[in-house]
Amino acid sequence: MLNFNPRKALDKIKPYVPGKPINEVKRELGLTEVIKLASNENPYGPSPKAKEAMVKTISNVQLYPDGRAYELKEALAKFYNLKMNQIVVGNGSDEIIKLLSEAFLETGDNIVQAEPTFSEYEFGALLMGAEVKKVPLKDYTHDLEGLWQAIDKKTKLVYICNPNNPTGTIIDEKTLLEFLDKLPEGVIAVLDEAYAEYVTSEAYPDSIKLIDRYPVLILRTFSKIYALAGLRVGYGLGTEKLISLLEKAREPFNVNLLGQVAALASLQDTKYKENSKQKNKQARELFYLECEKRKINYVKSETNFVLMGVENADSAFKGLLQRGVIVRSGSVFGLPHHLRVSLGTSNEMEKFWHAFDEMEVK
Repeated sequence: MLNFNPRKALDKIKPYVPGKPINEVKRELGLTEVIKLASNENPYGPSPKAKEAMVKTISNVQLYPDGRAYELKEALAKFYNLKMNQIVVGNGSDEIIKLLSEAFLETGDNIVQAEPTFSEYEFGALLMGAEVKKVPLKDYTHDLEGLWQAIDKKTKLVYICNPNNPTGTIIDEKTLLEFLDKLPEGVIAVLDEAYAEYVTSEAYPDSIKLIDRYPVLILRTFSKIYALAGLRVGYGLGTEKLISLLEKAREPFNVNLLGQVAALASLQDTKYKENSKQKNKQARELFYLECEKRKINYVKSETNFVLMGVENADSAFKGLLQRGVIVRSGSVFGLPHHLRVSLGTSNEMEKFWHAFDEMEVK
């Protein structure tokens, strides 16, 4: 018999469970048509310019990608009016969360985060043997006063998912600045803005201008509005000193060749991005109306998903699944009376409501 001696930190880690893939549901339930509204993907797909860039590059995949992602970082620096060495590019923003954990956390340290929020913050901390201090949301929104009170001498990172996943709510600029003004020395505020490009509220913080004023790292991704989730390209923005520390923990060639060229092309197609934003806004407003017609509670969102109320999340999830519609049960997030529904095309949303209305248990 083989015996292994893994690190004790692994005992606390539960593997991430993603939304069920379409082909798996087809196999399990014998369905021919399935729609996925579970993982907050852009249903309109990537920019035509990104597709063209990938086609042109496909014949070069025998080559290693640029280990520094020079052209992509150069474009991002110009886009945000930053220096190239203020940017770290990762295999999705998930990798940058892991880099943060590897660069700053040791056994005995802790992070502070909301509950519920994106699960990768906890994963990164537990992997390094650190503690996770969780502060419940207030009205589905980050309680920044509660987060501040949870900080102690062992705190290294405070995560603020803005907009928050899974609730879709935001922290406004005034509230965020009040929090950052009180942040103790040695604590980094990680502003995860994966859904920033979908936000329409004028109260949303202009976080880029905070980089030189506060110890912040801003996380962005090409997985959401840019529709490159399958290529895994994310990035972090911060001071040169902070980025240099993350670069020490980064593996070489961490962002693949097709991901780099597709991200670069997507960044330059501002018209396509704006079109996706407007379509999403319209879908969000229509979703609210459909909820109101059925007297269903929902949380107003600044993202491409909406948290809606149901009697039993797991039962509703299963009922929709049997009808070929994949959503996310709120029980995964500790919200047993909610579903998180990604906003799809008009045809997909029509199928969602048809399936929802068919169910007896909601």
